[in-house]
Amino acid sequence: MDQSAALDAAPVASAPASLAGGPPGGAARARSGPVGFFLAVLRARPMFAVGYIIVLLMIFAALLAPWLAPYNPVTAAPDDYLQPPNALHWLGTDATGMDILSRILYAPRVDLTIAILGTLISSAIGAPLGAIVGYYEGRSAWRRALSVLVMRAADVLQAFPVFVFAIALVAVFGQSLASIIAAIAFVNIPIYLRLMRSQVLSIRGMRYVEAAFVAGASDVAILRRHIIPNAIAPALAQLSVSVGWSVLLTSGLSFVGAGVVAPTPEWGSMIATGFQNVTTGQWWPSVFPGIALGIAVFGFALVGSSIEVLADPAQRRLVGVKHAAG
Repeated sequence: MDQSAALDAAPVASAPASLAGGPPGGAARARSGPVGFFLAVLRARPMFAVGYIIVLLMIFAALLAPWLAPYNPVTAAPDDYLQPPNALHWLGTDATGMDILSRILYAPRVDLTIAILGTLISSAIGAPLGAIVGYYEGRSAWRRALSVLVMRAADVLQAFPVFVFAIALVAVFGQSLASIIAAIAFVNIPIYLRLMRSQVLSIRGMRYVEAAFVAGASDVAILRRHIIPNAIAPALAQLSVSVGWSVLLTSGLSFVGAGVVAPTPEWGSMIATGFQNVTTGQWWPSVFPGIALGIAVFGFALVGSSIEVLADPAQRRLVGVKHAAG
């Protein structure tokens, strides 16, 4: 390919990044704007709206917990020991007399902080590393060796059961919020590394990438302008899924005593402290936090699916056609 032909091919080949929706979808977005197109996606997939509502309610609960919670979440009240749901305590009390509803409302402050920070750190490390490994893989002997070394390290990390590995990391670095965040970030890095590597391997041979290379663009410019924007969709969708999974992992660590220390309100520790009372008939201290945890993970999974639709050109084009027809 000569330089003039390559330059002529570049704008046409790079169209998926900017005009991926095609004429019908692009026309619909031009008329209604991003907000209208987002609402069209929610109309086409109503369950996505449920996911956003769940996540927004969690965020509101975390922010407004001091005003929404009827009681102090860490103040024991022995006189209110294991009360069932009633007019004063809508979800009952636990074995120390603490109000379960108040603790459930405060729990997202801890769970979301740990999950979001851990996910952002892992994606900030894993996604760029995966893009670099995928771009340089096979280009020369030493780059091939470096790519193999990085991928074998990822294989070793993923060979261990994630939960056991997270417990080991917390045991090594200490039982604190910082160590839990670091453990979650560490076990998530291979996910983003593999996602970005596979996407970059499929994109780096396309004509617009070759055109940019022939035109003299640097590797950094090619990655930043042509490859990463077209490869980032799966990683963006994975962010929400990883947050939900990290909430579940945080609760699991707390359940076995390796996570958040009681009496800090956290769903996993609440399930653990109430689990022993289930056999004697006091089910509410464990069941209600478990329901809240399940709903939270479900909501983040739905949001991740919606992001995948919004970021994928083929899905955007399909929704855009429906939006234009409507």
